[in-house]
Amino acid sequence: MTESTDVVLYEVADEIATITLNRPDRLNAWTAELGTAYFDALDRAADDPDVRVIVVTGAGRGFCAGADMDMLQGIGAGERDDAPPETRPHTYATSIPKPIIGAINGACAGLGFVHAMMCDVRFAAEGAKFTTAFAQRGLVAEHGVSWVLPRVTGPSVALDLLMSGRVFLGTEAAEMGVVKAAVPADDLMTTVREYAWELASNAASSSMAVMKQQVWSHLEQSLADSLDDTNTLMARSLVRDDFREGVASFVEKRPPSFARVTRDSVTDL
Repeated sequence: MTESTDVVLYEVADEIATITLNRPDRLNAWTAELGTAYFDALDRAADDPDVRVIVVTGAGRGFCAGADMDMLQGIGAGERDDAPPETRPHTYATSIPKPIIGAINGACAGLGFVHAMMCDVRFAAEGAKFTTAFAQRGLVAEHGVSWVLPRVTGPSVALDLLMSGRVFLGTEAAEMGVVKAAVPADDLMTTVREYAWELASNAASSSMAVMKQQVWSHLEQSLADSLDDTNTLMARSLVRDDFREGVASFVEKRPPSFARVTRDSVTDL
């Protein structure tokens, strides 16, 4: 099944939703319209029991080249869009209770870099060009990236990338831990889909949803508090059907058949 708006494509196959930013003539530069369509697509995947994993990529030569320059020039000139403001934050992907895999196929800059970093796991084409760009535009680290990036790379690397705004390629991004791996461009989507399928077919969606919540929320907690939370969550997991199925499938040497989840259903986990 493939559906689309003008600026975002949405496809579901094999329990994987692929969301494609679709302004290839502008390297998928971010606009208010694209942002709303992207967040709507994330909502759709979160609410669909047939989706276990989400992949995000860009159409054409870029992933997302940052905020559209026309939009930036309008802001700089004191102009404002008459459209209602988007109420969902740029960190929105972190609240989606399903794994989100970024497939960075090309230019990934500024606000595009922010959204790449909000994915749970990232892969890149070896030649994909990354830059934070903020300092070179007279801006600061935007929309939560100053919180996420040093937790991924360490403070020194994060400050290098943020302050210099230098361009680095997918291969270096992998060396720094910005992405899980860099692969030849022609292999990127195959590699990402194979990884996504491993998650979809072998990992319990309930487990992945709770683990995602644990990782993001425990970053703000002490070890003792996170341990207390984990002990409560662990006790709940031990009485779920997915635990019994996980053990049975291992003993019986067969693929597991885990329950499907939606955003509403994970509130009870």
